[in-house]
Amino acid sequence: MKNSQNTITDFRNILGLKFSEIPQNAAPTSAPIVQHPTLADTPAYTVSVLAPAPSPLPASSANTPAATPRSEPISTTRTLTPSEVTSIFLKSLLTSAEDFLGKKVEAAVLTVPTAFSQVQREALEKAAVDAGVPVVQLLDEAGAVASLTTSPVWTGEEDAELAEDRTQLVIDVGSTSTSLHLLSIRQGLAYILATNNLPGTGANAIDDKVIKHFAADFTKKTKIPLQVAPANGVADQRAEARLRLAIEHTKRTVSASPGAATCSVESLKDGFDYTGSINRMRFDMVAAPVYAAISEGVVALLSTAGVDASEVDEVVYVGGTAALPGLGERIATAVGFDEDIKSKDVFAGGVGDPTSILARGAAIQAALLSKLSKSDEEGKEVREAILSGKLSAVKATTRTVGVLFPNDREQDVQLGGVFVPVVQKETALPARRILEFNVGVGEAGVVSVEFWEVKEGIRVEKVKIPRDPEDEDEEDEEEEEEEIKHKIISKEVLLGLLSLPVKKAVGGQTKVRVQVIVGIEGEMDAQLEEVGGEVVRLHLPAP
Repeated sequence: MKNSQNTITDFRNILGLKFSEIPQNAAPTSAPIVQHPTLADTPAYTVSVLAPAPSPLPASSANTPAATPRSEPISTTRTLTPSEVTSIFLKSLLTSAEDFLGKKVEAAVLTVPTAFSQVQREALEKAAVDAGVPVVQLLDEAGAVASLTTSPVWTGEEDAELAEDRTQLVIDVGSTSTSLHLLSIRQGLAYILATNNLPGTGANAIDDKVIKHFAADFTKKTKIPLQVAPANGVADQRAEARLRLAIEHTKRTVSASPGAATCSVESLKDGFDYTGSINRMRFDMVAAPVYAAISEGVVALLSTAGVDASEVDEVVYVGGTAALPGLGERIATAVGFDEDIKSKDVFAGGVGDPTSILARGAAIQAALLSKLSKSDEEGKEVREAILSGKLSAVKATTRTVGVLFPNDREQDVQLGGVFVPVVQKETALPARRILEFNVGVGEAGVVSVEFWEVKEGIRVEKVKIPRDPEDEDEEDEEEEEEEIKHKIISKEVLLGLLSLPVKKAVGGQTKVRVQVIVGIEGEMDAQLEEVGGEVVRLHLPAP
């Protein structure tokens, strides 16, 4: 920043914290964090601002002087707490939104990092009230992503292949940290399986690597020493600020084009101009340590959740830095994602644009809460449950519950019949699932169904890749192996058996309906019904 001493950045990170709790490593692009002169142990920023000049005294009625020239604003110093800065920022957003909409904003949802403490949430809420923002909910960023990705806006006709039951990985690359979330989405409901926060790993860390690269190139071309990140002296600090501003355009060009991107700065240091270039391959090499740290965080996240990379169905990238193509490629290679994994086009500028995902999710949530507040009493109760957090502290299934039809002897002998999952693992409770099947009827005229809890896993098979016939003469070369993953299911707990006398069989077959309801505490009610016929039921108390 050209005026970093009067520019305040990353103030949200210290909102609600005491001065003694803040690491003293201020960003070079921001005004320094200081102790407030009158409030004990309170962080603050001291900046110079322009204030309107005092109005001149009213003219005497006896004299009518000529019009006084318009006074120029005067510079003054202000000390602002993070709460005051947040209020100013939110008020600016509110004004822009109302100018765009042409009407008052009735409800707003603000996203907060999952790592935010209760004190920080309360501080943000107070700042919003001071700014006049009608906040109805503080929503975790993972919740905002889920709000968008479970809506028809995301799962439209073009995503007909996107399953209702899927596992989603959210990679949120911020300026000072990266947040990772693993979600299970079941029939439109999201449940957080695991989270991982990587402080110090984010856009600023990538910027540090890139400006060091260009600073070294500048020194090589001009023989003028330039030390940045951290800078050494006032001249280097100014040069670093100019470089940070210039590389924003460089990063956008690298993201959008496979060609080289330029970085141009006038009078970078000692009056020397600088123009350098970097292609995508070199950029990825420079940013490789940050990419590697995020990839390792994803691997650790999946390990904590006990989820194999092949079980991840969708990856959602959040934040402008996530649009860097090398990041996604590095993560996919390091983690071992399937090639056909679903991921929105982050360059489209549409619903999958990583810079707007959180805002879109928050807007959808605000519209939902606003609609519920105007609906019937049941809708209002749901709204109150959401706002109170009762719907956030939910339980989930740990294993998949399904039905096994043991009469079909042509199917998998390992399971002893045809197994159909009904309630997937990691499904938020309570849950109800209804499935219909066409089944064969045995000689006894009875359809039997077993209800099982199953254990799912991954079996890795190593297959040797056939050699190219042209390379058969190279005897010393070892054969390459490829890992192929197979999903396996094993029966764990037999929950019960239902047998249903069939009365409407046609051609040796009939249609049956299976319903499974799992309560909040894990109790289960199951029923087997011949469509248009009899019903048999099974109840299992909570474990």
